[in-house]
Amino acid sequence: MKAVRFSAFGQPLEVVDVVEEPDAALKPGEARLEVLATPINPSDVLTLSGQYGQLPKLPAVPGNEGVGRVVEVQDSSAVKVGDLVFLPLGAGTWRTHLVADAASLMRVPAGTDVRQAAMLFVNPPTAELLLREFVTLQPGEWVLQNAANSAVGRYIITLAKQAGYKTVNVVRRESLAAELTALGADAVVLDTDALPERVREVTGGAKVRLGIDAVGGESTRRLGDALARGGTVVSYGVMSGKGPRLSAAATIFKDITLRGFWLVSWLKKTPREEQGALFARLAKHVADGTLQVPVDGTFRLEDIREALTRAMEGERGGKVLLTPNGLP
Repeated sequence: MKAVRFSAFGQPLEVVDVVEEPDAALKPGEARLEVLATPINPSDVLTLSGQYGQLPKLPAVPGNEGVGRVVEVQDSSAVKVGDLVFLPLGAGTWRTHLVADAASLMRVPAGTDVRQAAMLFVNPPTAELLLREFVTLQPGEWVLQNAANSAVGRYIITLAKQAGYKTVNVVRRESLAAELTALGADAVVLDTDALPERVREVTGGAKVRLGIDAVGGESTRRLGDALARGGTVVSYGVMSGKGPRLSAAATIFKDITLRGFWLVSWLKKTPREEQGALFARLAKHVADGTLQVPVDGTFRLEDIREALTRAMEGERGGKVLLTPNGLP
């Protein structure tokens, strides 16, 4: 089998190689999976560069999620050859094949788009938890988010609409407004210093209590300045490369709180039953087409540098996927 491997942290294009690996013999209860689709997420790029919050022991294979097909099972009835399953979270999925505990595998609902299913385990739960874990919102309330055209941002628009919340979606390009509005965004505004005034305009002066931040730096500050007194900004990313910050006016005079969210921490503290229920609920939404994000392109494992180059570009049309064995 083949796998993407890196033995040092650094510039992603310089540290990755595609290598041959021997097929591991299956132990009782294990299944061999051929990897069909696995995304390149921002956390993967940060891991390669050594900037992520949790780094693997090197050498390592990147990749945290995806979909595979069972090609071999040893002494287990949990899955059968031919089943489409979600790859184990954090399993090092940028490879042609991997071995997993058969009993832990979750089947992909019949009829699900494999590309969409491959993106289930990182961004959709992040979006769901950002909406519900920090502020108890009521139907009709507004949520403010930046990087609204990102995968998480798009999932937030859809999940907020399902819950009856309204969204103000902050972007850097006016050209994104029509696309996000069609997805369900209630308002789309530009990320400028006029953000507090624009939020008041589009919400009719509503008290916006939750801001969701993926950018950091000055963009976080603008979110905080646009929230109502006592509001909360939740930071889950630093696309700008700068840490999140609030203004003195927001912290001192408006009592705005800055919180952080990392899915890894939630997974560590949350019972497996609760995790399973969340993933199963989101899987149904992916299967019925409710949760969808654009795919910018698919790449072979051998084209990993080209794939990474595209994934690190700022103005893409969606997520970049690796398809080591082709799509069914």
